[in-house]
Amino acid sequence: MVKVTASLVKELRLRTGAGIMECKKALIDSGGNIELSIDFLRKTGHVKAEKKNSRITAQGSIFTYLHKNTAAILELNCESDFVAKDIEFISFGQIIVELACLKKISNIDLLKKNFEEKRISLLLKVGENINITRIALLEAEKIVSYVHDSRIGVLVGATSDSNKKIIKQIAMHITASKPEFLNKNKVPKSVIDREYKIQLDIAKKFKKNKLISEKIVQGKMNKFFSEITLIGQKFIMDVEKTVGQLLLDSKSEVTSFIRFEIGE
Repeated sequence: MVKVTASLVKELRLRTGAGIMECKKALIDSGGNIELSIDFLRKTGHVKAEKKNSRITAQGSIFTYLHKNTAAILELNCESDFVAKDIEFISFGQIIVELACLKKISNIDLLKKNFEEKRISLLLKVGENINITRIALLEAEKIVSYVHDSRIGVLVGATSDSNKKIIKQIAMHITASKPEFLNKNKVPKSVIDREYKIQLDIAKKFKKNKLISEKIVQGKMNKFFSEITLIGQKFIMDVEKTVGQLLLDSKSEVTSFIRFEIGE
């Protein structure tokens, strides 16, 4: 029978994160060969990983990475806030988002395929399910990234002559105010039509004449656009201005934005 030393067990545990008894069994089965033991644990470990794969991942972190005129934003989920702050979990997220940005990978299935082996390995180490949940790329002349408390991340694209400080403030505004669209022109017709019908039906209940009803509906629609569009929202750092007015005053222009929040 092969003698399994404590140092061999320790090395195998460090490399795989498996338990003491599992490591001993793997070393005995492989005749003390570390590499064969790792293969053995990977084979048995995947069975355990499948059980962990069914657990809910409501925690996690948002990661961003910028390179020249491209940026990537990633949501990586786990089961607990404790693991979300783990250095290996953070390192895993940073590696994924960097590759996605440099290789311009926006297909989540392709990204998952590239990192499945490392995901399983980390899952076994931390003892929690881990999911690569979503990825997005943004390309623009100027890009600003902002991450709040690891749970909310924002990318803002702007024109090259835009004021970077202003764009950073707008990224912070997007974090707090959650606009759905950049401007009125970006709101889908189906969304506009649905809201218009709702407001028209409400106005009809007051039995006003057609002209007054149309003015009421138009006022409600203007309010609607001011709430869901970035350009129309009141700027959180100066509510006397809209974001659109702030951009105009600073001679800046936002061309696009992406906002990720854990669990949304």
